[in-house]
Amino acid sequence: MVWTIGIAIAVVLLGAFASMRKDAVAVRVARVERGNIRSVISTNGKVEPLQSFEAHAPAGTTVRKLLVKEGDRVKKGQLLMQLDDADARAQAARALAQLRAAQSDVSAIERGGSQEEVLTRESQLVKARTERDTAQRNLDALRRLQEKGAASAGEVRDAENALQRADAEMKLIDQKEKGRFSKPEIDKVNAQRSEAQAAYDAAEDTLTKSNIRAPFDGVVYSIPVRQGAYVQPGELLLQEADLSKALIRAFVDEPDVGRLVPGQPIELTWDAVPGRVWLGTVTTIPAAVKLRGTRNVGETTIVVDNKDGRLLPNVNVGVTIIATQHDHVLVIPREALHVDEVKPYVYQIVDDELKRRPVETGVSNLTNVEVAGGLPEGATVALSAVNGWPLRDGLKTKAVQ
Repeated sequence: MVWTIGIAIAVVLLGAFASMRKDAVAVRVARVERGNIRSVISTNGKVEPLQSFEAHAPAGTTVRKLLVKEGDRVKKGQLLMQLDDADARAQAARALAQLRAAQSDVSAIERGGSQEEVLTRESQLVKARTERDTAQRNLDALRRLQEKGAASAGEVRDAENALQRADAEMKLIDQKEKGRFSKPEIDKVNAQRSEAQAAYDAAEDTLTKSNIRAPFDGVVYSIPVRQGAYVQPGELLLQEADLSKALIRAFVDEPDVGRLVPGQPIELTWDAVPGRVWLGTVTTIPAAVKLRGTRNVGETTIVVDNKDGRLLPNVNVGVTIIATQHDHVLVIPREALHVDEVKPYVYQIVDDELKRRPVETGVSNLTNVEVAGGLPEGATVALSAVNGWPLRDGLKTKAVQ
């Protein structure tokens, strides 16, 4: 029984093989044609302003006046928002008073004391110098008289002692003037002046930041506060950007990072503006790969012209990076290419029969492959058999589109 079934199967297979040899197999075909082909990296990205400005509350206060709204175009120096600055003005006044007092103390140290003390010491010094000069003249006179026998040695010694006392008094006053303040006292006063200066600078900075002005021509794209609202120190008040150029941060999957080269053309699309394509080039290469959600990506940046301002900050865009592009080259469908352990090959149809041809390939993408050698332009290649029959060298075929 088993032998009978085996013989029957063999007969069927031989019949099918004989039929296949006799009848041509219907095969889908394509022609080798010239065209443009490119290999791309498709990913996503996020729009950021190339030049941006954020205003934050310098202190806890209220929004006194809001002079613009989201979407307004503003000029450099234009007043955008005013905060209640009453407290800031009071702090600036107190800080200024403290600074002036500290500066006065420093000046006093540099002069050797207050104005009254300086005048008193100068008067004392003049008096001591006068007394010293008088004692010197007396001594000189007595010495001359002693030489003539008109003055005694005791009178001369008394005059010498008087001169020494006057000279010592003058030197003491002069020393007091020069060494009136110790180094720790001087350091303390200088530190108080520095502290007062820092407090005044901080108060002035708060006062300046209470009037928010545009640092450049641009568009106000975010105002998360309202007029009259109380804001905490550091709270975001307003965001402005120059949207004439946009920075795109593209997230390239790890396997494609090695294909990136500065200057590669890029096409950007945004679902909110169908049919619009923004053009740019790769400006930076990722320095590292990091985890973003469930993906390991490298971040590359792109700068694109955005003169009409249609690309808005923080929107998500589609990014197509053209890694390689060859124009006017021989191209076949990727389906026609076969690969074994030797090299790529195709089945060319010659006189309705398949001929295996090794080929050299260039750029490839998901649909097409560049043929760099092995096939002439206009040649016909097989894609697949209509009935799923495997292709092989020498197979008789009937071409179908």
